[in-house]
Amino acid sequence: MSGKPKLHYFNGRGRMEPIRWLLAAAGVEVCLCFLILRVWDKHVLKDHGQDFLVGNQLSRADVQLLDTILMAEEFRPDILAKFPLLQRFKARISNIPTIKKFLQPGSQRKPPTPEEDIPKVLAIFY
Repeated sequence: MSGKPKLHYFNGRGRMEPIRWLLAAAGVEVCLCFLILRVWDKHVLKDHGQDFLVGNQLSRADVQLLDTILMAEEFRPDILAKFPLLQRFKARISNIPTIKKFLQPGSQRKPPTPEEDIPKVLAIFY
């Protein structure tokens, strides 16, 4: 691979942080490309020319983006209204049989934490 690998992520600590730690520990220098929804819908998905974010097979990046989209929609259901490529990405990845099964009610996927449980969760960590 020539040049530094690019990591596309939002500018903040989140699920990408352990990846940045692992790459740093391995001595791998990366180019961090911080994104907003407009960029996902235009640079990453449109110009990419692939069905998946990394190559031609499902990867952690695809699953993580889908999970992020679904969580964002829990707070704002119309968040993808202006982003047709993200809408198509969500539909395509959600229809992969194993993913579709995981998204069904009664699966191992956890629902959003109820508001009344948040103090209990915080008490565990503090």
